[in-house]
Amino acid sequence: MDLFSPVTLGDLELANRVVMAPLTRMRSGASGVPGDLVAEHYRQRAGVGLIITEGTYPNHESQAFVGQPGIVTDEQVEGWRRVAEAVHARGGRVVMQVMHGGRVTHPDVNGGRRVVAPSALAIDGEGHTSRGKQAYPVPHALTVEEARGVVADFVAASRRAVEAGLDGVEIHGANGYLLHEFLAPSSNQRTDEYGGNPANRARFVVQVVTAVAAAIGAGRVGLRISPEHDIQGALETDRADVLATYGALLDQLRPLGLAYLSVLHREPAGDLVQELRRRFGGPLIANSGFGTVTTREEAVRLIEAAHAEAVAVGRAVLANPDLVERWAGEHPENELKPHLFYAPGAEGYTDYPTLKAG
Repeated sequence: MDLFSPVTLGDLELANRVVMAPLTRMRSGASGVPGDLVAEHYRQRAGVGLIITEGTYPNHESQAFVGQPGIVTDEQVEGWRRVAEAVHARGGRVVMQVMHGGRVTHPDVNGGRRVVAPSALAIDGEGHTSRGKQAYPVPHALTVEEARGVVADFVAASRRAVEAGLDGVEIHGANGYLLHEFLAPSSNQRTDEYGGNPANRARFVVQVVTAVAAAIGAGRVGLRISPEHDIQGALETDRADVLATYGALLDQLRPLGLAYLSVLHREPAGDLVQELRRRFGGPLIANSGFGTVTTREEAVRLIEAAHAEAVAVGRAVLANPDLVERWAGEHPENELKPHLFYAPGAEGYTDYPTLKAG
């Protein structure tokens, strides 16, 4: 196996094993409709084996960022249709990351709506809102019936993504957002069927993924998790509990035959990730995460050592629309412009040069 060889993940046929990680860029305005600028950003990067879009909200109260795209309204569906068409025109593959922000939001972000979570526990910290930085509010603890309503919202969003022409969806179960909040003992202090022990904490995520797989086909569904990432108040500091929780999750998802499991962890080749991979029994997309920038050398090593079927790459893909071409030919990379990650316009978004332009 090598990084530049084709691979099949479920129903997804990839030309190479470089995957564009889901990256928040906040350029879809107040309407949450991805416009021409967003379509151009993804079109430029269609040379990777698979694009995973930025996190996209499945209902209005789940919006976590100002300028985040959604997949709720007809206008949002049409916006994503243009993105899918732009990527497919260049022979690329694209799946939508469906993301419920859970308690990582504020009424001044989600249009004055409720903030919800597994338990009524606020994150210690502040978030960016339309009125500047504000403390995170104490969320409303979802009832069992409301939680099932959220499952239905994930299903509806996934159907809309496929209707818009995307190749599938990735369910966001990582980084301290709603699904991760159910998994982590620090954010889930429920005593009902969704809490109290590892199997119960995994139950909500199992239900979401199972329902989405039934709706659009398991071969078009991936799941992203970030065990031990310890971010945004979702703390997982007990390795035995982590193994029990994620083991229970993956044992139940294994029979579905999902397209892939994406694991964000600082040690993708380490014991935990490889044990979870065995429990999952399907293709693994490895991502060494926020701690370090994924380099060509690391990506090549992970594939050649058979530690993963594909590698998710973030910042290098942002700065290099033609990253696969650069890595294949061992060309130098563009310098990243982090101060423009969340800026509103084309600068630092669609203006990174390609080798041909350079």
